[in-house]
Amino acid sequence: MQGIGAGISRVLARNGATVVLTDVSPRVEEMARAITAEGHRAEHAVMDVTKPEQVVEVMSEIEGRHGRVDILVNNAGIYPRRRLVEMDEEFLHRMFEINVFGMFRCAKAVLPGMTERGYGKIVNMSSVTGPLVGAPSGGQTAYGSTKAAVVGFTKALALETAQSGINVNCILPGYIHSPSAYGLRGSTGDSDAEEKMREFGYKIPVGRQGTPEDVGNLVLFLASDESSYLTGSEIVIDGGNILQEEYLGPYKPR
Repeated sequence: MQGIGAGISRVLARNGATVVLTDVSPRVEEMARAITAEGHRAEHAVMDVTKPEQVVEVMSEIEGRHGRVDILVNNAGIYPRRRLVEMDEEFLHRMFEINVFGMFRCAKAVLPGMTERGYGKIVNMSSVTGPLVGAPSGGQTAYGSTKAAVVGFTKALALETAQSGINVNCILPGYIHSPSAYGLRGSTGDSDAEEKMREFGYKIPVGRQGTPEDVGNLVLFLASDESSYLTGSEIVIDGGNILQEEYLGPYKPR
């Protein structure tokens, strides 16, 4: 687990939550150990959100071990770029399986317990790309569609659970300094790529790129009782970038 997921986990753990990190990669254990080394409570589980039975098994195990799941953060997602004419059915299905259907499965697994207890917080990770903007370089038709679907899912589920003490909201991050951002600008550790990212940060109205911990702090609020009157909301966290006419750069038609 890297980037936004790691930042969210750290912030929640530092504020008293027992976090259970899940990822398709066994390397998720490293992140859990790092949080534990800081003196906080963290566990891990390997889980593939494209496998319904595995999601049910892992979520049931977590709830059985701790007695409850109060907070679900749906953050699993992939970001391959491909123009529509270059996509095959397998590519499109995989995007939706991970970015959308995975959220359905995880939410479905925890909702019975949340409903029974009359309490729960679900935070879904969308993006400014899709619901609000497109990228001038293209290749985000599938990704943007999945992230727009997350907004619709959030609103529908929020209404469905509003009288059960469950809050469902989604976050739309903009440009966050993370491995996925490096995928746009270059490779992690590439000094030229890092310099380009710093330069891009200066163009954002607040004068910097966001950090995974910035997103984590927003999740912390949405996971707290202070957000009890907030449900079905889509919250942009991008340093004011979508307020500008240029997003990632000027559009240059081919």
